Amino acid sequence: MNEAAKRFGRITDATSMTTGTTSVSYAHKVIEELLDHADVRVDGNRPWDPQVHDDRVYQRVFSGGSLALGEAYMDGWWDCEALDQLFYRLMQADLHEAVGRSWQQRWKLLKAFVLNPQSLTRAYEVGEVHYDRGNDLFEQMLDDRMVYSCGYWRDADTLNEAQEAKLDLVCRKLRLAPGMRVLDIGCGWGSFAEYAAEEYGCTVVGVTISEDQAQRATKRCRDLPVEIRLQDYREVEETFDRVVSIGMFEHVGRQNYRTYMEVVRRCLAEDGLSLLHTIGNHEQGPEQEPWLEKYIFPNGYIPSMQQITAAAEDLLVMEDWHNFGPDYDRTLMAWAENFEEAWPTLEDDYSGRFYRMWRYYLYQCAGSFRARRNQLWQVVLSPEGVERRYESVR
Repeated sequence: MNEAAKRFGRITDATSMTTGTTSVSYAHKVIEELLDHADVRVDGNRPWDPQVHDDRVYQRVFSGGSLALGEAYMDGWWDCEALDQLFYRLMQADLHEAVGRSWQQRWKLLKAFVLNPQSLTRAYEVGEVHYDRGNDLFEQMLDDRMVYSCGYWRDADTLNEAQEAKLDLVCRKLRLAPGMRVLDIGCGWGSFAEYAAEEYGCTVVGVTISEDQAQRATKRCRDLPVEIRLQDYREVEETFDRVVSIGMFEHVGRQNYRTYMEVVRRCLAEDGLSLLHTIGNHEQGPEQEPWLEKYIFPNGYIPSMQQITAAAEDLLVMEDWHNFGPDYDRTLMAWAENFEEAWPTLEDDYSGRFYRMWRYYLYQCAGSFRARRNQLWQVVLSPEGVERRYESVR
């Protein structure tokens, strides 16, 4: 047993829970012990130290886990100057290794801090809950093309440059050429469809489950050979030279991974290529974290490597796998900076509670990618294998 686990063990002698109700002092002590292992101090003077405004937060979080932690922040019960640094430290500390399997109640508490930061969904509900919040919000937060996925920062200095580089990276990996017909699954506000049509001369069909996105994407691409549909990807039956999905697979749901790959195979020409751009988990995790499930991305799930390969097995050949997960930390911090700067122009249409919810979401996710608890993968697939081999593009 390591020293951290020994410290946790001594907590049980401090307070007994004979009535079934957790005492404030017990909850307070357990939380501070856990945070100490990550070099985080309640009411400390460093940017990542949380400041508690209501002592009821300890009992609330102890009983309600991560959902209660996020809601307590939204309610103003605690604050933190640098939420991204707080979440990074808590995730980097691997506190679950110190707690051990027998500490079920404390593991429930620990999950309030070590959050699964990214999000996923599968039906029209996520469009209504998340993407239809208002185009004004995303216009202010995102880059000029409104790309709502990880940028590629290798040679970029600004968010606009990083997103342009990512779109071009996808096009080069797909070996796009003039006249090709491309299916964009989860087309968002039309950024990739616009870019592929303008820069590579392609004809694009984009599908989305968000009405706001469909309207905006149609307007963005109105003078291009682009068709935007409010449609579920499973309803697409045509054949395409290329199939791409950027930041949508997180919304599929693990029970639908095989179905997704079957749709790609069905829609892809025999000599075609497909690219899957998705957030990834380094292991198969539990269901969606409760706070993210309720407030940000309903019904979602982040895939592991094994789940992706199992879904594609005997349907598609994997040609390339590229991980640039750390770039999502920088992307999220750029989004957060834009959101904070734009808030004075947005606050008349959104509540103060929404402001706290949205920044909590962005900084929580940034901390997770910084700690490498989540990854960003681009996977290139083909129906039968590329003749004379596929040359990787970076």
